[in-house]
Amino acid sequence: MTNPPPPVEESSEHEAVRASADPLAGAGAVDTHCHLFLMEREPAAVVAEAKAVGVERFVCVGVDAESSRRSLELAEAIEGVFATAGVHPHDASTFDRDAGSTVEELLVNPLVVGVGETGLDYYRRLSEPEDQQRAFRTHIALAREAGKPLVVHVREAWADALRILQEERAEAVVLHCFSGDEDIALEASARGYFLSFTANVTYPGAHGIRAAATTAPEDRLLVETDSPFLPPQSMRGERNAPAHVRDVLETLANLRGLDFDLMVQRTADNARRAFPSLR
Repeated sequence: MTNPPPPVEESSEHEAVRASADPLAGAGAVDTHCHLFLMEREPAAVVAEAKAVGVERFVCVGVDAESSRRSLELAEAIEGVFATAGVHPHDASTFDRDAGSTVEELLVNPLVVGVGETGLDYYRRLSEPEDQQRAFRTHIALAREAGKPLVVHVREAWADALRILQEERAEAVVLHCFSGDEDIALEASARGYFLSFTANVTYPGAHGIRAAATTAPEDRLLVETDSPFLPPQSMRGERNAPAHVRDVLETLANLRGLDFDLMVQRTADNARRAFPSLR
């Protein structure tokens, strides 16, 4: 793995201006979606590496009952880590009463800040679409009952995903690893959903994603790594890590013509609005 870039230094005067302008100024970056339980290295070491380059908060996202429990264990053990609980659409066929009860039980803990990841994946279809839709609707209901945001995975299933979110009156929604085009970005933003971009936005050929990242309203933008998946362009073929959320931030800042530090501040602010328990 390549060494992470050094932290950006600021003058004390610049820091003071930012602090007076915004109560969240000076806050570090937030990786809103990672899977620390899948890292080859110890999660604590991975988190320490990311903190060294200015990443402050981490949402460790569960993909089934077991990993959701493990995510909470990591949140309890490592400062700055929070968890979600849910069953990925790949495993929707196994989402039964017991799995639902486990997710519901975990959601009581304040360190569990969201429901998911859930959603629809018609690309791999590791579970039948009907099972995915059933599990998706149940997760939306769990999110509503818990009063926590929904972390949504969508791949080649945008029409059904947006329809179900509307039918089930989902409100607090984070569209993880956003893969839609400009029109979908505008539709989702108009509904009040958050759009979370990962390091595939650094890929030169990802024209649709880069266009969406440029078009989406600034107050709807989130950043993530989806670690250990989807490494940035500079390290294709390697395993990703939360420290590389900086690559996503740098790319978004360049695409939108914003200062890097301002992009960190805005996306961190957005993360705390998207996940109100993330403090």
